[in-house]
Amino acid sequence: MTDKPRVLLVHPPIYDFSAYDFWMKPYGLLRVAGRLRGLCQLQSFDFLCSDAADAPPGGTWKRDAWKRDAWGRGPIPAEGTAKPEIFSFLPRYYRRFGIPRESFRAWLEGRPAFDFALVQTGMTYWYLGLVETIEEIRRRSRETRIVLGGCYASLCPEHARSLGADLVVRGGELDPLWRLLEREALPEQRPFWEAYAAPAYGVMKLADGCPFRCSYCASGRMHPGYAARPLDSVLEEWERLRSMGAAHIAFYDDALLFQPEKVLIPFLNAVLARGTGGLRFHTPNALHARLLTAELASLMVRAGFASFYLGAESISPEWLETSGAKVFPEELSKATEILKNTGVPGSSITAYLLLGHPAHSPEMIESSMRYIHRLGIRIMLAEYSPVPGTADGERYGPAVAWQEPLWHNKTAFTAKILGWGEVCRLKHLCQQLNQPE
Repeated sequence: MTDKPRVLLVHPPIYDFSAYDFWMKPYGLLRVAGRLRGLCQLQSFDFLCSDAADAPPGGTWKRDAWKRDAWGRGPIPAEGTAKPEIFSFLPRYYRRFGIPRESFRAWLEGRPAFDFALVQTGMTYWYLGLVETIEEIRRRSRETRIVLGGCYASLCPEHARSLGADLVVRGGELDPLWRLLEREALPEQRPFWEAYAAPAYGVMKLADGCPFRCSYCASGRMHPGYAARPLDSVLEEWERLRSMGAAHIAFYDDALLFQPEKVLIPFLNAVLARGTGGLRFHTPNALHARLLTAELASLMVRAGFASFYLGAESISPEWLETSGAKVFPEELSKATEILKNTGVPGSSITAYLLLGHPAHSPEMIESSMRYIHRLGIRIMLAEYSPVPGTADGERYGPAVAWQEPLWHNKTAFTAKILGWGEVCRLKHLCQQLNQPE
C-alpha cells in the first residue's frame, strides 16, 4: 500500500439503562490515531459528543440537545429501544444513547469509502453499539477492514471476534494493527485531538497502568505494568488542549498520586511555571487517599484542581482486607482533612462506594455512606459488575457472564445481588445524605 489509506475512527453509541458524559472520550483510540498522524488520512465520528470537528448532517441530531454543567459534563441524548430478554426482570427502560443511527449512515454515504475503521468502546456490556457500528460500515462498504479495540475487545476478545471485525486488538498489543495498516507507526505522539473542533473538556494520562492489584479492578488486565509517560509529551498534550479552548481536563490515570515526585509534581510545577490560564483539573478515576499529603494537596489546588474523587469502596475492615486494602477509614478521614485544610470545600470532594458487590452487604453499604457523610463530603455509589479475569470476577461472576457480556451490566448485576427495591432504597438514602444541610 503506497497511498495514504483512509482511516475512520469511531466512538460508538451506548445501549444501556443509563449513560452520562462524565468526561468521556475514546482516549486510547485518540492516542493510537496520534501515532498515525501524517501516515493515514484520518477522519472521526463520535456518537457521544456534540463538538466533533466534522459534525454529521441532517437526521434528528441537534447540537443544542446536548446540555453541559459548569465542568463540561452532561446527559447524552437518548431514545428508547428494545430491552434484551435477559433484563426482563428489571423494571427500567433500556435506551440507545448518542447521535442517531441515520445521521451516521448519511455521514458515511457523503464520503468515499474508508479503507479501515478503528472502533473503540468502553464497557464490555456496551457491545451492542459496536454491532450497530459494524453493520453501518459494512452497509456502506464491504471492503472496509474493521478493527476493534478498547476495554471490551481486551477483556472479551473471543466474544469481540464473533462480531465480524477483521482484527481485535487487546490492550496495548498494537503490532497486529500496524501490520494490517502496512504502516510503521510513529513513536508516542500527541493524541488526535483534531477530531474535536472546540472540546468543552479534554482527558489525559500521566502514566499507564497501576502498581496496585485490587480484586475487583480491571486495570491490571488492561495494562499489566505501570509506566510514566515522558513529561514533554504530556506537557505538549496539555498545551494543545489549552490552545483548543478546553476549560477542563480529566485525568484518566489509575494511580495519579503514585510516585508523585517522579510524575505528578514535575507536571504540576511545569504547569504553574507556564501559567494555568484558568484551566481546571479533575480526577474521575479516583485518587488513592493514603498517598495524599498536605504538600501535594496544596500543589494540586494551586495548579487548578477543582474536584477530588477518592476511592473508598467500603469502610468494612473485613471487606478491605480481602479486596486489596485500598484505603482504610482513618486514611480517608485524614485525606479529607488535608483537602479541607487546603481550602477545598466538601462539595468538591467525593468518595466512591461500591454498590452490589456480593461480599458487601446492604448494612455495610449504609454504614459506609453514613461514615462518609460525617466527614462532610459527597458520596457516589459505583455499581459493581464482574470483570473477566479479575479475582472477584472469577469468584462472583456467573458462568453465563463469560459467554454473554450483557450479564456484566452494572445496573442488572447490582439488582440481581441486592434486589431492585434495596437498590432504590440505598440510592435514595445517598441522595438524602448528599443534600446540603
